[in-house]
Parts: sequence; structure tokens; C-alpha cells
Amino acid sequence: MKSVVTTVITTADAAGRFPSSSDLESVQGSIQRSAARLEAAEKLAGNIDKVAKEAYDACISKYSYMNNAGEANSTDTFKAKCLRDVAHYLRLVQYCLVVGGTGPLDEWGIAGQREVYRALGLPTAPYVEALSFARNRGCAPRDMSAQALTEYNALLDYAINSLS
Repeated sequence: MKSVVTTVITTADAAGRFPSSSDLESVQGSIQRSAARLEAAEKLAGNIDKVAKEAYDACISKYSYMNNAGEANSTDTFKAKCLRDVAHYLRLVQYCLVVGGTGPLDEWGIAGQREVYRALGLPTAPYVEALSFARNRGCAPRDMSAQALTEYNALLDYAINSLS
């Protein structure tokens, strides 16, 4: 799994060198932010179903046409799958918070997603809306500390940009 540490080591190995001072500073920064990331992961774990449902509801509210017959959210099965996908992205964000890198999103959420959505005829805008809602819903200090919220939002932005 890709994290700051594995990325630094892999890059240095590929170049046939030891990690540089700037490489080690990058690792140190990641370690210094680890408490905030773990706080965000813990808070998300305690509310992931609620956050996913609120995010799903927000995207369906904005894209209500998707509930029309023949659209991507027109049956109970499709609705359950859409909610499942929103929750899946949030779980991947949580995993990224724990490992301190984008590896889980890159490997399990982003790779091939555009092709899959295109092949299935699924629009990505509702997922962007759902993740944007989840990002904008967070509030420091109500939900988590400011630094934890920053770490959480950065990963949501990463996922949003991958879908845009």
C-alpha cells in the first residue's frame, strides 16, 4: 500500500540512492500529522453510515432526475448501490487517513473508475456532489479538531478531483 514512507523508500531505491534530507522531512511531516489523521479516521468511523447517508441524500436532492425511470437511481437496488459507493469512498478516505497516503484511494477507488462509470453509463457528478457535501459538512471543533478536519478534507478533495 502506498504511503509517504513507502513512496519515499521506493523512489530512493529506484534512483539507487538513500532517502535525501527532503525525503526524510516529508516522512517527518507525515508522522507529525499522524495524530490528526487518526483522530479524523476515528471520528469518521463513528459516523460513517450517517455521513454517507447525508451525502447520498444531498446528491439525490441536487440530481433528483436520477430517480426517474431508467436513470441511475431509479430502483431500490440502484439506490442501495449508490449509497454503498458513497460509503465505499468514505471508507477509502478513512483508510488513507490511517496509512498517511493516498494508496487506498489510488488502488481501490480511482484506478479504472472513469472507465467503469462510463461503461455502466453512470454520471460522476452525483458522487462529486456527495463527497463535496461530506467535505463541507465537517466542522471544527464540533466534529473534530481543525488539523484533523484539514487532513480529512484534503483526502476528500483528492477523491473529488479524481472524479471530476
